[in-house]
Amino acid sequence: MSKRINFICLILCIACFVPINEIAFASPKDTPPSFEEKFTDVGYKPVKDAVKEFENHFKQDMKFPKIKPSISFTHEFGRFYEDKEYDTNDFLSIRFVNEKSSENNYKIDIRPLKNKVVFKDKVNQKVYTLQNGQKAIYTDNTPIMNFLVFEKDNWQYMLGIDKKVTNKVTPEILVKIANSTD
Repeated sequence: MSKRINFICLILCIACFVPINEIAFASPKDTPPSFEEKFTDVGYKPVKDAVKEFENHFKQDMKFPKIKPSISFTHEFGRFYEDKEYDTNDFLSIRFVNEKSSENNYKIDIRPLKNKVVFKDKVNQKVYTLQNGQKAIYTDNTPIMNFLVFEKDNWQYMLGIDKKVTNKVTPEILVKIANSTD
């Protein structure tokens, strides 16, 4: 009887240390999601649809910059984030991306002034004056993007550009883009 128990224990110990090969079955129809699907899967949609949703939510029109950075983009996506729990973090996010060049990444976030984001790190900020006399703050203290933040018509605009292209899209260019918001 003792030999039988020892044998069973030996088999169980070996079973614990022997790797088990698992077989995964994939259908030849399985394909990775497309570039567009990666965005739509997380809630992005056509820009005009997201803008309409945003404006309907706030019952107010918003003005969009007329120009974009002069780097190439292959896709534009929009997403309206609605904070249903606290109603303090509703905002519109517009993304301009390039499928072939990941550093060509530009975004515009727009939110009501009552819920604006405040940048407290004054060391990494530079202040610019827009054509309408309003101040715009340029900050580069985030790890991935640099931002130009300004206020217009009860909205806070945050123009973000990937750090890898800041030699092509300078703060002065972002100021020109901000000035085109009318």
